[in-house]
Amino acid sequence: MDFSKTGPVLVALLTDVALKVAGALALWLIGRWLITFAINLMGKVLTREHLDPTIVRYAKSTTAAVLNIFLVVAILGVFGIQTTSFAAVLAAASFAIGAAWSGLLANFAAGAFLLVLRPFKAGDFVSAGGLTGTVEEIGLFVTTFNTPDNVRTFVGNNKIFSDSIQNFSANSFRRVELTAQIGHDTDHQQAVSLLKERLALIPNVLKDPAPNVEILSFNAMGPVLAVHPYTPNSHYWQVYFDTNRVIKEAFGDAGYGVPEQHFAVRATAAAAGVAS
Repeated sequence: MDFSKTGPVLVALLTDVALKVAGALALWLIGRWLITFAINLMGKVLTREHLDPTIVRYAKSTTAAVLNIFLVVAILGVFGIQTTSFAAVLAAASFAIGAAWSGLLANFAAGAFLLVLRPFKAGDFVSAGGLTGTVEEIGLFVTTFNTPDNVRTFVGNNKIFSDSIQNFSANSFRRVELTAQIGHDTDHQQAVSLLKERLALIPNVLKDPAPNVEILSFNAMGPVLAVHPYTPNSHYWQVYFDTNRVIKEAFGDAGYGVPEQHFAVRATAAAAGVAS
């Protein structure tokens, strides 16, 4: 082998490769900086227009994904790969991947519908997709929740969109639903009046609508009272726990005994004759 001839060719080849790698690296660094700058600028503009934070995050995520794809295509062009051919290959691959990852595309479509129909927004406390928590972000494919026990949880958008959604933040107030057991010997009218009086004194319980206390059902221990105070959403759990405390304290102060099960056993005349 004549190294005197192959040497310059090898040096030229390595130089060309090195220049392409350097160009691709420079393009990647500059492109990433420009994408970050554009995304941040777009976020500021959309925020200045007072758009919902959920829409702003979704728009930023979608734009970032599209720009990164263009950046990768541009870097491939630096290495001499025909971008037109790559676009055709990408389209074919996208079709194949789409067929295989139909669930992923369904999550993407569901995310778009969630933004259009707006059953909830970032910051709402909802029950959706088998999960209850505060919505942190609606992403391209998943929605991020913070559960009441402070666990960050991600749920696929399609699972949320195809299931029932309860938005506890949509209305200005909620009804606390609790029950109180009283005994057969307790005057239920007195118990109802006592609870209504004590519920009205709990902080953040609304006067309109007023707390509601009625007989809900009966069991072996006696009547079961439905105890329903109303409160703004932000004070729900405070009123919930305070209502439980008030039920205990009010019945204790009134001297109500612990409810006991009562059974009546009667023997018929025929049964009594057989027994004798």
